[in-house]
Amino acid sequence: MRKKISLAALILSLAACNVEQPPATPVTEAAPTAAQTLVHNARIYSMDAGFSTASAMAFDSTGIIHNLGDEQAMLDAFPEAERIDLGGKTVIPGLIDAHAHLYGLAISLSQAQLRDTRSKEEVIRRLREHEKNLSDSDWLLGAGWDQNDWPVKEFPTREDLDRAFPDRPVWLSRIDGHAGWANGAALAMADQDLSGDWQPRGGHIYRDTAGQASGVLIDGAMALVEKAVPEVSDGLLVASLDLALQQMVSLGLTGVHDMGINRSVVELYQQRIRDKAFPTRVYAFTDGAGATLDWLCETGAIRDDSGLLHMRAVKLYIDGAMGSRGAALLSEYSDDPGNSGLLFMPREDLDAHIGKALGCGFQVGIHAIGDLGNRVVLDALESVMGRYPNNPGRHRVEHAQTLTASDVPRFAQLDVIAAMQPTHATSDMYWIEERLGADRVPYAYAWRKLLDSDARLALGSDFPVEKVNPMLGIYASISRQDVEGWPPGGWYPQESLSRQEAVRGFTLDAAYSAFMEQDVGSLEAGKRADFIVLDKNVFEIPVANIPAIKVLQTWLDGELVYSN
Repeated sequence: MRKKISLAALILSLAACNVEQPPATPVTEAAPTAAQTLVHNARIYSMDAGFSTASAMAFDSTGIIHNLGDEQAMLDAFPEAERIDLGGKTVIPGLIDAHAHLYGLAISLSQAQLRDTRSKEEVIRRLREHEKNLSDSDWLLGAGWDQNDWPVKEFPTREDLDRAFPDRPVWLSRIDGHAGWANGAALAMADQDLSGDWQPRGGHIYRDTAGQASGVLIDGAMALVEKAVPEVSDGLLVASLDLALQQMVSLGLTGVHDMGINRSVVELYQQRIRDKAFPTRVYAFTDGAGATLDWLCETGAIRDDSGLLHMRAVKLYIDGAMGSRGAALLSEYSDDPGNSGLLFMPREDLDAHIGKALGCGFQVGIHAIGDLGNRVVLDALESVMGRYPNNPGRHRVEHAQTLTASDVPRFAQLDVIAAMQPTHATSDMYWIEERLGADRVPYAYAWRKLLDSDARLALGSDFPVEKVNPMLGIYASISRQDVEGWPPGGWYPQESLSRQEAVRGFTLDAAYSAFMEQDVGSLEAGKRADFIVLDKNVFEIPVANIPAIKVLQTWLDGELVYSN
């Protein structure tokens, strides 16, 4: 029987828990068969290939854009349309997060929130507050801790948790999702003995001098405890998902590429779509090349009739994360001699997984953070794509975080997309040079080098690893600074993007990386009316003010799904 966390016990935690020239295309009247809406008195940035602007836009009740243009010409062309005067506000296409975890965000909202904790003591305080909502039999679950933000930056131990929670199992996911911190009660629930000197493939068990698990499990070792963690109850899961979706649309996200979900999550999404409770578009990747891919290879790619759910891509992993020193490097970590990270599988297995996906006609997105991880992935893609000449293309390296000079041009040469997350740079910049050394850092988070090599970028956040707000990603892309303006001038500012490039990475380029650029990603005649209204002009205000931009309205398929 499936174990469940009480809805009544945790629902309280959930509650706790922003005059241009018209385009050259002529204004034409819409077909009379669908009710028309005209938004006008606006500064509309289409984000099309020519970066066209307009002051009015017409769309119909089927969610299709008819045209954009000069205000008076549009008012004359659409005399019967319902008119919405936007008071000179800025309009851009709905933003698309090209790499995130919607389901992961929902799960995290049912747990103790440990992001931005500044010490182990603060973690314990938050856990004690969260525990007040639990029944005696519940595990204490949390997410978001980062030892790099604490005075003592070494990994914590089970003893830190045992003193506060000696009997209740505690399992806490690190902010990157690539490490877990357990107390003794949770370690005792592992499905095999964790003591000794053995290590699981693609993972690492930290142990004390007596050979006992010390409390932190990295990557492939996490499953040893996670198998015992109770599943979230159905009621709490739906409540958490609804909260996650509302958070997305309130921040202007009309699309997300959901990285690595299984069949049960797909069915949950489909049910919420049928319930008319799914106000965004999801382009979903399978959780590896296993059972979910088998199912889709048999039944075919998913394109829900609503247009809100597409699934034709596979998520694979080759290495871990930099924060937990699991990213695979060509040479050892500068701050951890003898450790060069983890490759999750041998090259022949990666080739086989890619081949399986391509053989079913699917796109692949492969997580690679270290320079060795990225090289292995590029080598594998180069090798396997040639065996499947009819493969769909647009394959992606997810993160592409640390590269070498020789591997940067290979993205364009292989027509591989770099799906990158700008806020990772501004979260990691405080400690990454110590971890990688001065020689490697110039090729980390190297957006400009990739773009100048003619590679295509698709930008995202990796939420809930980072915050959901896409304005933070746009700001980080441009400034290479944190929200306090540090460091002055930006961190390796030569890698910065322009405002247009940054917004394009969250709109048209993100849509392209999901084969959806004919429908979304820009505001053009014939596309879907997915757009947002902002309180400030992202292209004109001081860069430092971009994080404070508020979304006033979010429209999906020509329907208002959020209003501030």
